[in-house]
Amino acid sequence: MPASSSLSPAVSPAELEARLRLHLLPELGPRRFRKLLSAFDSASAALSAPASAWRALGLPAACAEPRRSAQIRERAAAALHWLDEPDQHVVMWDDPAYPALLGELADAPPLLFVAGEPRVLESPQLAMVGSRRASQPGLDNARAFARSLAAGGFVITSGLALGIDGAAHQGALEGGGKTVAVLGTGLQCLYPRRHAGLAAQIVEQGGALVSELPLDCPPQASNFPRRNRIISGLSLGVLVVEASPSSGSLITARLAAEQGREVYAIPGSIHHPGARGCHQLIRDGANLVESIEHILEALRGWQAQAIEPVSAPLASVEHPLLDLLHAAPHSTEALVQASGWPLSQVLAALTELELDGLVCNEAGRWLARSR
Repeated sequence: MPASSSLSPAVSPAELEARLRLHLLPELGPRRFRKLLSAFDSASAALSAPASAWRALGLPAACAEPRRSAQIRERAAAALHWLDEPDQHVVMWDDPAYPALLGELADAPPLLFVAGEPRVLESPQLAMVGSRRASQPGLDNARAFARSLAAGGFVITSGLALGIDGAAHQGALEGGGKTVAVLGTGLQCLYPRRHAGLAAQIVEQGGALVSELPLDCPPQASNFPRRNRIISGLSLGVLVVEASPSSGSLITARLAAEQGREVYAIPGSIHHPGARGCHQLIRDGANLVESIEHILEALRGWQAQAIEPVSAPLASVEHPLLDLLHAAPHSTEALVQASGWPLSQVLAALTELELDGLVCNEAGRWLARSR
């Protein structure tokens, strides 16, 4: 899709180029960006204004001085070239396609670079975050919850990091759903590199990679807390799966609470350091979560399709899906056929069975665990 088709009709190619140049200026964050557009009516006019006019707005010289430099022009031209490629877009804060929930923030990004499907950003989203050094049970929980929530119509949003983030994205894809990865780097500097395949799969399955940072921005520690406000800002709520008290996931949860979003946390063993951050959140008022129903109770009606409750006791050896899996391993699709249940109900049941330690998923097939 050409770059211009990602924009509202009011934004001309010349204005797009001017906004990209503004966006590249040092020390020009979202609030200063908007101040300039409000004062001069357009990015083009702001770039043409004298330095004294910028100083009158309280902007530092570091913002104004490089705006006409060859380097800024070249980087903006490179961004325009990037936008000429299919499935690569920019969404401006005054574009009708800009996600409404994110737009409510006082420091909403003035533009978002998107690789993949930008319309997925308007769908109901649930953020899932947690430790980069998660335990295996934590990773299993993240995949299981994401799998069922995505199958029920929620887009799963996370940060593409190692650990819980990656497991959440993978679970959403396994559930046949969509997922959004918000990066703390530019989209041309994917990090971590070992998630390049996962990132490609996210785009292929109708999701999106998103960043407010210039395309060529490398990994910088200060940018990762900054991207957390986008993860929470896009979402109806944030589920923290496993986190230590010093985890950046607690920053995301705090931002979510400040933004008026729901905060959920999965408890764990009092002896596991990775559970202490979740326990702190629960003491501070986060919703304690033991099943997807605890999330759906608060967000009922937002999802595209209901996740039907399972009537049979999940822990029972007589559970219909367990009977099938004790007979032979099954794929999710095969369980849908054999049980006659809708996909959302099968996935919800498998989530509970997996959390109870009664089933596991290996290479895309479900197996009953030996008791």
